[in-house]
Amino acid sequence: MLDDFFNFKENGADYRTEIIAGITTFLAMAYILGVNPSMLAEGGMPANAVFFSTAIASGIACIVMGLVAKFPVGLAPGMGLNALFTYTIILEMGNSWESALAAVFISSIIFFIITISGLREAILNLIPADLKIGIGAGIGFFLAFLGFKGAGIIVNNPSTYVTMGNLLAPSVILALIGILITLVFYIRKVPAAVFFGMIITAAIGIVFSFLGFGTGNPLMPSIPAQFISVNFDFSLFGGFLRGFAQLFSNIPNLFMMVFSLLFVTFFDATGTLMSLGKQCGFIDEKGQSMGIEKAFLSDAIGGIIGSVCGTSTVTAFVESATAVGMGAKTGLSAVVTGILFLLSIFIAPLILALFTPSVTAAALVIVGFLMMAQLGSVDWANSVISASVFMTIIMMILSYSISIGIAWGFIAYFVGSIAEGKFREMGWEMHVLLIVFLVYLFFGL
Repeated sequence: MLDDFFNFKENGADYRTEIIAGITTFLAMAYILGVNPSMLAEGGMPANAVFFSTAIASGIACIVMGLVAKFPVGLAPGMGLNALFTYTIILEMGNSWESALAAVFISSIIFFIITISGLREAILNLIPADLKIGIGAGIGFFLAFLGFKGAGIIVNNPSTYVTMGNLLAPSVILALIGILITLVFYIRKVPAAVFFGMIITAAIGIVFSFLGFGTGNPLMPSIPAQFISVNFDFSLFGGFLRGFAQLFSNIPNLFMMVFSLLFVTFFDATGTLMSLGKQCGFIDEKGQSMGIEKAFLSDAIGGIIGSVCGTSTVTAFVESATAVGMGAKTGLSAVVTGILFLLSIFIAPLILALFTPSVTAAALVIVGFLMMAQLGSVDWANSVISASVFMTIIMMILSYSISIGIAWGFIAYFVGSIAEGKFREMGWEMHVLLIVFLVYLFFGL
């Protein structure tokens, strides 16, 4: 029955790969269970309740993606969107967390309408094929950067902004060992190389801690004091309903919140799904989407689920590339990821203790390397294409934002096309999209 439902034969899929890929995606995404509560707590939300909202919303959204779109993509509250939610909407603009959740709900409803109307796919198909390749490669570099930064291999520096961290730090040594082990597995074509790389890295980390090397370092894996927890807190569920009064009391403030949330969600999620869709065969040689509309629909539903559960916007996670990189081709892997998110409300201590950023760094770096390989298909002889792809990648990494990278890449493409004398060949839709990008970059946040 599962074979027929997920079209295993047609997709050349198998249970083992899909299940292991789903587990690996969950492990690569599990950090959000720790990051989201700590970040949203700064905006006044109870951290324990945010944890359960995050786990439940992510679990349901992943299962919807797997069953409706049959797409191997995990969803969870987006990094960047949670920062926008906390530091800009709540702390900087002075809104309550209830009204911020109400803004997430409204932006998610608008996003859903844009999706079912076909406008989202139409905008996607306006972006040139080579630029889409650049977006996918940029996300690969971005993934690797996340891995290096999370493990402490790359750190902040007041003079140079970023620099190499202390390579003798236990967490860094463990991450480097994990990257090398996973790379060897991949080169030797070991099945599920990324997954087994993380398992072995976690085991080595436990041995390090047992020997007193890195004990107490939050980036190092450890054996938790308890494996199972039943201390549930669902107090945030439906909290958005209490925020509408304040939200509509200031219309300019409402517009700015919804626009910012909508823009970041649209281009972060669309860029991620577009990149993964190409790897899974949902994007043809001309860069046109084929059957990806259900993935867009599931992603839009995920945002609504997140706001109702009481967390910042739920969206497609770029870490899902770990599943695609391992050969996942159906929604079964997303369902597995979703089930593990739901189960995490019971085994959170174990997951968060073992699969720290030093352990998951290898998955992000190796998958980033695989996604970077797409650049071989770019028409580098075309100066307009090469300039726009370059701007997409460099700005995506340096701004720490997929959507900002897409905006700069599109602007470079538009300006380059004008320089080539192709102004009249670009339809009005391209001009509208340019205006939206410019408004976002200069006034959106």
